[in-house]
Amino acid sequence: MPVVIKDGNFVEDQFIANGGGFTSLGKFGQDSFEATSDLVGLDVPNDTDPADLAGFIDHVDAIRIPFPTYADGRGFSIARALRQMGFKGLLRAHGAILADQYPMALRVGFDEIEVPAEHAGRQPQSQWRESMGRVNDNYQDRVMSPTQPKPSAA
Repeated sequence: MPVVIKDGNFVEDQFIANGGGFTSLGKFGQDSFEATSDLVGLDVPNDTDPADLAGFIDHVDAIRIPFPTYADGRGFSIARALRQMGFKGLLRAHGAILADQYPMALRVGFDEIEVPAEHAGRQPQSQWRESMGRVNDNYQDRVMSPTQPKPSAA
């Protein structure tokens, strides 16, 4: 059973527990799709052009983006684009995500990470919590917001 990570903690899957369910993008796009749950989640392939989702984002409660390998970061770009397009629902990454990638996932707009149980066993909750502390302490923030020099007293 997969493990959901939210705010650096291993938590119960609240989306599923509250009646949510995920369906593939192909099935959701068909006229014959009927929601079988109270909360509608959409599984979006990691090679999807975010612009193709513009008509869906107001009709789903959650979007889940796969990370098939640790080295495949296309999901980060999709997540960022969805947030910029105005998606306000639950955004979940699932698959091969490392605790070291958690700060980037949060920065681009993911709310949760879903990893296989065996993966969670190799990277315990303590590593995810520690990694969360690096969300705002990173190279990009330091470069983009350099410390302003204090005015000299003359």
